[in-house]
Amino acid sequence: MTSLAPLNQLITRFQQQTPLRASSLIITLYGDAIEPHGGTVWLGSLIQLLEPIGINERLIRTSIFRLTKEGWLSAEKVGRRSYYSLTGTGRRRFEKAFKRVYSSALPAWDGSWTLVLLSQLPQDKRKQVREELEWQGFGAISPVMLACPRCERADVVATLQDLEVLEDTILFETTAQDVLASKALRMQVRESWNIEALAAQYSEFIQLFRPLWQALREQDELQPMDCFLARTLLIHEYRKLLLRDPQLPEELLPGDWEGRAARQLCRNIYRLVQARGEEFLSSALETADGPLPEVGESFYRRFGGLK
Repeated sequence: MTSLAPLNQLITRFQQQTPLRASSLIITLYGDAIEPHGGTVWLGSLIQLLEPIGINERLIRTSIFRLTKEGWLSAEKVGRRSYYSLTGTGRRRFEKAFKRVYSSALPAWDGSWTLVLLSQLPQDKRKQVREELEWQGFGAISPVMLACPRCERADVVATLQDLEVLEDTILFETTAQDVLASKALRMQVRESWNIEALAAQYSEFIQLFRPLWQALREQDELQPMDCFLARTLLIHEYRKLLLRDPQLPEELLPGDWEGRAARQLCRNIYRLVQARGEEFLSSALETADGPLPEVGESFYRRFGGLK
C-alpha cells in the first residue's frame, strides 16, 4: 500500500476485478513503459515491478505464457533467466491502440464520410464485419450500412481483406459538406454510436482519477513508486476507454462532452508523475545487458510534450 488514499483505492479496485485482467495490464505496461526503453525485460524484474499492484508471481507467469502463445510476446533465454519482448505483430497491435492515447489533438474534419454497405453479405458474416469495423470507429446507420467520419481507407480495405469480404462489400466515400453537423446528423450520431453510454464511462473515469490528481498535487515530494503505480493505472484505464471511443470529430459531439475533461485530466496526471515514475522503472527493471536503456526523443512528445 502507498501513503496516497486515492491511489490505494484504485489499486483495490483493480484487484477486485473478476477475473483479474493481468494480461491486459501487462500489455499496458509494455506499451507505456517498457517499449520506450527498448522493449525487453527480465521476467523476474517484471514480477517485482507488479507486486505492489497485487498481481502474484503465479498469475504473472500464467499471463506471460498466454501473451506469448497469442503472439504478443517472445522469449529469449540467457542462462537461467528469461527475457520477454514484444513481437513485431505485438508491436504493431499496440502502436495502433496507443497512438490514440498520447496524441495531442485529432486532425480537423472536412465533413467527408466513409460508408460500407453490407447488404450482399450473409447475416453471420455481416455481424462479424460490423463488430470489427466498430472497433475502428464505424457506427451503424442502418442494419446494412456502416459509416465513419474519419478513417483511413487503407485500414478499412485491409480489414475487409483479412475478413475475406472485400469482394462482397461496397465501399463509398462522400465529398466534404458545407454544413458539417446538422441537427439530424447529430441526432443520428447519438443513436449510432451510443454517445450517452460512453459519456457515462468518461464521467466515471474523472470521478476515479480527480481525487488522485488532487492528492498528488498536495504532496511536498512525489514518491517514485507512487508515480509509477499512478501512471500505470491511469494509462490502463484511459486506454480501455479509448478502445470504446470512435474518436468522432468535435462538430459531431455534444458541447459538454466528458471526453474532453477526461483527456485533460489524463494529460495533467501523466505529466506530473512520468519523471519520478521513470526513476522507479529504471531502478526496478533489468535487461540482459543490465539497466534499462534511455528513452528516445519520441517519448517526450507524448500528450503534446513532456518536461
